[in-house]
Amino acid sequence: MTQLTGATYRVAGGHDIHVQEAGSGPAVVFIHGSGPGASGASNFRGNIDAFVDAGFRVILPDLIGYGQSSKPEGIDYTLQLFTDTLYDALRQHGIDQAVLVGNSLGGGIALLMTLDHPEFASKLVLMAPGCVAERESYFVMPGIAKMVSNFGSDDFNLAEQKRLVSNLVHPDFVANIPDSLIEERFAVARTQPKDVLMRMRTPDLSPRLGEITQPIFVLWGLNDEFCPEAHARLFLDHCDDVRAITFGRTGHWVQVERAAEFNRYSIDFING
Repeated sequence: MTQLTGATYRVAGGHDIHVQEAGSGPAVVFIHGSGPGASGASNFRGNIDAFVDAGFRVILPDLIGYGQSSKPEGIDYTLQLFTDTLYDALRQHGIDQAVLVGNSLGGGIALLMTLDHPEFASKLVLMAPGCVAERESYFVMPGIAKMVSNFGSDDFNLAEQKRLVSNLVHPDFVANIPDSLIEERFAVARTQPKDVLMRMRTPDLSPRLGEITQPIFVLWGLNDEFCPEAHARLFLDHCDDVRAITFGRTGHWVQVERAAEFNRYSIDFING
């Protein structure tokens, strides 16, 4: 396993954003999704080595409210807040341009960062990206209903954490989830306020997809219960340079469930 080094940066609003990295070469920023216990390292553990071996500088930030970053209470966790604090930290970390790799909420952040700072993003790799529909439409997805839990209370336990992580993958993959991943995410979840999820606010960026000119690679699980696979068509219809791939018997975590294929296809796309 590649050794990670870390640094923490004070960004606007007095928040701290933690960034880990490994390898050298062109920068690839991996932006994780939401959910109890999420962090950069835990969401992309199965991808780090392959990208480092391929000659990339792998950047693994923890979003505000997650991982080792600040977790403020009493605020709205807006997409703009996630994007601005992350961009500030990445620039302080010495990143002037990067490939942005985003899953779910992280995909939405990658999109907004590209729209706000088009010179910063060279290419986009998006796994079931969110923020391309009205926020309320996501709440009718079956996966969201399954994520209702006692997160944020004293009763939240390791078994509940395992159930929540299991919801993110196809049932065939559940047995492959390592206990170490559950424990890692549980340790983070115990430090997070409910506001991280209850006060998350995301816009619909789909009307602006046509503004993005960077090459985009979209990957989606056909059995995703959080972000419908049909949304891949939004990118194909509206963006200049897009390729898309759908995986059968795969849920919301393509980069985890299909790690070897994700690594190979994504590295080929970035190098292309």
